Amino acid sequence: MSNQRTLSIIKPDGVKKNVVGQIISRFEGAGLKVVAAKMMTLDEGLAGSFYEVHKERPFYADLVNYMTSGPVFVSVLEGVDAVKQNRDLMGATDPKEAAAGTIRADFADSIEANAVHGSDSEENAAKEVSFFFPEL
Repeated sequence: MSNQRTLSIIKPDGVKKNVVGQIISRFEGAGLKVVAAKMMTLDEGLAGSFYEVHKERPFYADLVNYMTSGPVFVSVLEGVDAVKQNRDLMGATDPKEAAAGTIRADFADSIEANAVHGSDSEENAAKEVSFFFPEL
């Protein structure tokens, strides 16, 4: 087990529901430390660039539109196996398939409005962290 950093985004639906603190408390309760954070509203260019890996997929335009629809809370989480821990805490992408007690089971409305984003690998975590926090 190694100490890692991973990116977490509380998406517009999570911010709108005013559950940012509850979600952060779950990360901290699991032993993850918030080492950087900012509230921001993504513009189309920034969201499009961040999700460029999905550009050829049919949901890309909807994803970019959704992620620019309101403020997001972007943070860097640090801890032992942070990528896996964050993924486990979030639950399945589709909240209907997410295990009880996970963030998406408790706070998400749909596969698109699923409350949170988290890096899916150490490699992507490094890219995503430097995308939003180049100073780290």
